[in-house]
Amino acid sequence: MSALVEATAIPAVKIVTPRKFGDARGFFSEVHNRHALAAEGVDLDFVQDNQSYSAEMGTLRGLHFQSPPMAQDKLIRCLRGAILDVAVDIRTGSPTYGRHVAVELSADNWRQLLVPKGFLHGFLTLTPDVEVLYKVTAHYSAAHDMGVAWDDPDLAIAWPKLDRPPILSDKDAKLPRLRDLPAYFG
Repeated sequence: MSALVEATAIPAVKIVTPRKFGDARGFFSEVHNRHALAAEGVDLDFVQDNQSYSAEMGTLRGLHFQSPPMAQDKLIRCLRGAILDVAVDIRTGSPTYGRHVAVELSADNWRQLLVPKGFLHGFLTLTPDVEVLYKVTAHYSAAHDMGVAWDDPDLAIAWPKLDRPPILSDKDAKLPRLRDLPAYFG
């Protein structure tokens, strides 16, 4: 097996930690192997890779999702720095609806987070100069690009305390609460 796949408190969300082989020259890692993940029950066809850079610590991106039929599974990894990565279940009727999983991903810990369709996704940068790469199973569609407010009190996400409010995009600062969204997944 090329990666360790771990369950989280919400079974549909998984932590994937690729194996890393090091020597005096550095390291080698097979960071994604479709066959190995399929053997672990994760059989997804990723069609697009996205990369983001955040200059400042305290940058918050999310909480985002794409509605059907353009819903996306995501496999997120942090290439530089560290983030708190969050997945929120918005599958109506799910026993974990409205609950979230928060996992620290960093260049050092080599972990990845698998966020399936039907979940909000967002992250907060814990260091400056953060680069995040994520694979998705559907192409970007502006018409299906949706989100929920990062600070929705009904979600009760315990974001790390900062010296100042998080840095948000104009779009993310105006996102609605979960209770104001239609049931896209159910």
